[in-house]
Amino acid sequence: MRSKQINRDPKTFVVILDTGDEVLSSLKKLAQSEHLSGSSFKAIGALNSVRLGWFDWEAKKYQTAVELDEQVELLSLIGDIALNNDEPQIHAHLVVGRRDGTAHGGHLLRAVARPTCEIVITESPEHLQKKIDAESGLALIRL
Repeated sequence: MRSKQINRDPKTFVVILDTGDEVLSSLKKLAQSEHLSGSSFKAIGALNSVRLGWFDWEAKKYQTAVELDEQVELLSLIGDIALNNDEPQIHAHLVVGRRDGTAHGGHLLRAVARPTCEIVITESPEHLQKKIDAESGLALIRL
């Protein structure tokens, strides 16, 4: 993973993931090192392994919807970084395209870059905090 701050106001980073870099752990590592607490991000690139999920309301947890261990295009990755108990938490959704033109999307559970994933992170001026929502059991942004 390589990163560079490209703007101070708003605080903005470009993050480049290389082959083998895992998306969520890379984002969390950068959020910790740069003390990001309320940010949004978007990305494109390509992956060779991805696991997507959906939130099962009755079980109150994310379930795996699809696992792809093949080369796919990262068509869209969007998400946010917010604090939950003073730790950055990444929440992301993505859409990938397969070689036959079909697309799969969902909550990002795991993704590995190949050959690259290009991410732009922008910190919001007001820090976002997540709190556990009693009804869903999820850490949700509270304004």
